[in-house]
Amino acid sequence: MKLSVPIRKADWWFKPNFWLHGILVLAINCLMMFGIGDFLLANGEMSPHHTNGHAQNHSMVMGQWEGSPEGIAYSEFNHALAGIGVILVGLTELRAAMGWQVWAWSRWVLPASLIGSGVFLLIWSDHEAWPIGSWTLAETFSGRDPEMLQHKLFGLLALGVGLVEWCLRVERFQHVFWRALLPGFALIGGLMLFSHMHGPHPAGHQIQVHHNVMGTLALAGGLAWFAGELMKPSHPVHTYDSLHRSGLKVLWAVLVISIGIQLLFYSEA
Repeated sequence: MKLSVPIRKADWWFKPNFWLHGILVLAINCLMMFGIGDFLLANGEMSPHHTNGHAQNHSMVMGQWEGSPEGIAYSEFNHALAGIGVILVGLTELRAAMGWQVWAWSRWVLPASLIGSGVFLLIWSDHEAWPIGSWTLAETFSGRDPEMLQHKLFGLLALGVGLVEWCLRVERFQHVFWRALLPGFALIGGLMLFSHMHGPHPAGHQIQVHHNVMGTLALAGGLAWFAGELMKPSHPVHTYDSLHRSGLKVLWAVLVISIGIQLLFYSEA
């Protein structure tokens, strides 16, 4: 007797439900991961930031700046300013996802926001870092202070992706690879946020929770964009598939806006 074994179609993993479920599972797992970490930290079973060596090194580098009223005000201002830029990026992506034709000039807001954010981070991200602090360019990018290095890497990524987005709008680039750099930046940046530490800061645990939330939103948003981009329509004129693709792109934009709001209300107090 010949057994009939059900075989999935070759494109089963492009189905909308598969991606939607995957995004939800990823977001829930990430939230559970840092939720368990928060519980352990609160009960003293895990030392903040896993190691005292980095904290001591960071303390020697930053002196009394980290956690001081001036340092907190400086950091919160930087995060709020970055939040405004991220919200503008999200609103621009939402306009594109919804197919709105009004305010055609606003498509330039996204690259301008990214380029501006990148330049700002490269110059003013850290009080002690090059070019405004006592550290040289080589010292700043040496990795002696991981937090400082990550800020500068975020700046380079934002600047690079912003320039690519500008080239896309003047039709210098057209391949999907270039359009994928922005959500790819969200994926890379989201992963980096899970390991982004603020040294021996009195509100270090609260800061890490902020970063974990933003990292989760960034990962879910990046995956939503790729899900909408890679989804193959089952029929050339199938409006159901088209709605799902648009919905995933809208989800991506909303999650980016959510990250911006999180940055806007970021607090180290």
